[in-house]
Amino acid sequence: MTTGYSFKNPEMIIAGSALIVSLITAFVSTYSASIDRAYARASVWPRVEIQRSYNDSRSFFYYMVSNKGTGPAVVKHARLSYDNKAVKSWPDYLQLRSGRTVGHVQSQIGSLVLSAGESTKPMELRDAEVAKLLADQDNLQIELCYCSIYDECWMVNRANNPIPVAQCTIEDKERFLQ
Repeated sequence: MTTGYSFKNPEMIIAGSALIVSLITAFVSTYSASIDRAYARASVWPRVEIQRSYNDSRSFFYYMVSNKGTGPAVVKHARLSYDNKAVKSWPDYLQLRSGRTVGHVQSQIGSLVLSAGESTKPMELRDAEVAKLLADQDNLQIELCYCSIYDECWMVNRANNPIPVAQCTIEDKERFLQ
């Protein structure tokens, strides 16, 4: 005599219930891991912004780069251009704009790490004539490529609208060296 298996047997009901519970648990675990990864990325999301400031009464002009995000920004490279020509350094740019050597203070922006809430002034000057010139006709194009600690990268320019990019690449002839 052969025994037949029926879905009405208690063993089959228990096995089917265990299978369904296992599938639901696997789905919930996968979904939860996905949410955790998204939360981890969002908790360290950098947002780099470029500003400039001019004060006529104090005769100063400066650029500032700030990280307004929640995590560190790893700046991979900077590209500065004026009249579609790559600018290699602040002294080159100031010479090009004013026709003379201009005293200024500068900081590195081509490769640095900005913590959340941190700012740096890549260039500041206190020459009244040049400060006014830069404030009136500032056609300098600045682009920074930066990444999060998860290697998610963005390109930002002075419009401060970060554009996601696959990676930060630049030709050496276009790289800003300071």
